[in-house]
Amino acid sequence: MSTDAMTRPTYGNWRRPRRPGLGPLGLLGTVVAFGGLLVALLASLVSLSAAIVVLVPVGLFLAPLALRTVDGRNVYQVLAIRVGWARRKSAGSHTYLSGPLSKRPGGRYQPPGLLARTRMHEGRDAYNRPFGVLHHPGRGLYTVVLACEPDGGSLVDPSQVDIWVASWGDWLARLSHEPGLRGAQVVVETAPDTGTRLAAEVLPRISPDAPAAARAVMEEVVERYPSASSEMHTYIALTYGPAGGPKRGTDDIVTDLSMRLPGLLSGLVAAGGGSAYPLAADRLAEIVRVAYDPAIAPDVLSARAEHATTGVEWADAGPAAAVETVTSYKHDSGVSRTWMLTLAPRGTVRSSVLRGLLEPAPGTRRKRVSLIYRPIDPATSARIVESDRRTAHFMAGSKRGLVQARASSEMQAAEQTAAEEAAGAGLVEFSLMMTVTVDDEEQLQDAGITVRNLQASSRILMRPADRMQAAAFTCTLPVGLLPWEHTLVPYQIREAL
Repeated sequence: MSTDAMTRPTYGNWRRPRRPGLGPLGLLGTVVAFGGLLVALLASLVSLSAAIVVLVPVGLFLAPLALRTVDGRNVYQVLAIRVGWARRKSAGSHTYLSGPLSKRPGGRYQPPGLLARTRMHEGRDAYNRPFGVLHHPGRGLYTVVLACEPDGGSLVDPSQVDIWVASWGDWLARLSHEPGLRGAQVVVETAPDTGTRLAAEVLPRISPDAPAAARAVMEEVVERYPSASSEMHTYIALTYGPAGGPKRGTDDIVTDLSMRLPGLLSGLVAAGGGSAYPLAADRLAEIVRVAYDPAIAPDVLSARAEHATTGVEWADAGPAAAVETVTSYKHDSGVSRTWMLTLAPRGTVRSSVLRGLLEPAPGTRRKRVSLIYRPIDPATSARIVESDRRTAHFMAGSKRGLVQARASSEMQAAEQTAAEEAAGAGLVEFSLMMTVTVDDEEQLQDAGITVRNLQASSRILMRPADRMQAAAFTCTLPVGLLPWEHTLVPYQIREAL
């Protein structure tokens, strides 16, 4: 047993993308710094005062770029968030009302925010199963959502878990070869069990001639079991964009996605996903509707158990009312707060590092953990890996003492990454977001303590998405919203900052 434990594989070796430029300045700050020095040198030929006049504005511009928070944001980015929040609040866009008595066209409950312009389409895959496709017209993106029921790691041999992890890594590596794929999202949602499904399965099957004691036992089981159990759902959203070539219509894209689904689903099954299937349009609308109004979850389950469908359409999946504050997002019967990843687990980790974070949290109405992936194509991956390798070698050769030991460790990690990429492994950028929903604002403080405890068990650091709670809440829904695709400034420019 001890030998097996020692030989079990460990994971890690992930690093934050290296920012171009000198130190914390970034590419833009470095260009401005060198340009300012050049202009100051030319001005010094005229007079010293002229050189000072040039250097002072350059220094005032570079100082906010050099000051950064723990998660790498500079002062300009922090101020941009505060200014954006002030503008939304002054314009009244931090509140949302829908329904027949609102000013919304059609009087329906259209999802707000980043989902306001989305449209739902439906197709059928090779096995004639219906699946929904979300269209984001503003960006030309299409999202298909898959659902699976993972087997879990309890009572499973460690070797089988390692095989699942390797298969999951292979599935992620294959995404970089998917034509037009912009990103993937894995959402694990947990909530207390309402008992509706258990009651629908057990109570109709109790025989009228059964003894009274047996009936009482079964009824008590149905009544008390949900108090100590929970439900867990796993969704995978894949978002596609234009892949070049002639522009295609929505019907052609839906047909193309229907042909890709069987291969994607088979990969999920091999990675321990259990029963995997595409989500139909009405099921996706139900998930979003329950996320905005958690109190209707038992009614949705009852209607589905009785009629096999609820009839909820995408145009009615949003909340009746929602209000965004600095630290929370109030929506119908729930209040939510979202956290974002700032530091991944350091060092080597086991395959169960996120188990505590994904398990149900007591005292919460619903909890969603969203892992967001951005696969990098093989050509770009090779260029990034080789650049990191050269930089690590340079830093290891120019440092001394304790700093040299850390640089040597980074060099070994860069060499390992280069070897794995050359052997066919994929390079993927990832992040994590978590949304916790409670019944009222008084419970948010306890939810924050719970989240801090979960972070400690998973060895990660997260920060609340203050002043952008509404957008962050939407990004944790299984609808394939990729944050870098919905920013005013392209992410290529943001990375240069």
